[in-house]
Amino acid sequence: MPVPEPIRDTSDAELASAVILGGAAGNSAAEAELCRRFGRRVRLYGRRRLQDSAVDDLVQRVMLIVLAKLRAGQVDAPARIDSFVLGTARFVTRELSRAGSRDAPLDQTMPVPLDETRSDPLAVQSLSACLESLAGRERSVVALTFFHDQNATEIGVALGMEPGHVRISRYRAIARLRTCMGLGPEEVVA
Repeated sequence: MPVPEPIRDTSDAELASAVILGGAAGNSAAEAELCRRFGRRVRLYGRRRLQDSAVDDLVQRVMLIVLAKLRAGQVDAPARIDSFVLGTARFVTRELSRAGSRDAPLDQTMPVPLDETRSDPLAVQSLSACLESLAGRERSVVALTFFHDQNATEIGVALGMEPGHVRISRYRAIARLRTCMGLGPEEVVA
């Protein structure tokens, strides 16, 4: 399903705000795009921490919780929706790890089909090539941040850098990756 141009160009915070403003009735276009964007991120998070059979369940549970909280106006800072989704993913991952099995069947009426959150193999190859083009230290900062879930202080200790320099290096590396992948600059919300 093609994404309308105005929705695709909307920032994460604006999408979250649109869902909040839609209330209980929701805003189907904003919800679908939010699920599409964050579903992919949650899938990547889950692939590192769960068995493959539980990843679809994780994506669905996280996105349903996020949408329910947004519709109810229970997300205080839509500008920090990325942190809210990550925190929800961490919580649900812990629950799934403890449960060890699926409690409920997957909901096929979700705003975005789960297939749309799965990675495109060509994009993964392109990202891999772009990661290889980064300088060694930048590649290490990105890997420690996104694959090992370390913060700037932990990365600084591991690489012998100040936390501020880690954040600058991470920001520049992500900008280079976005350029290499043909993506525009992401709007930074302060």
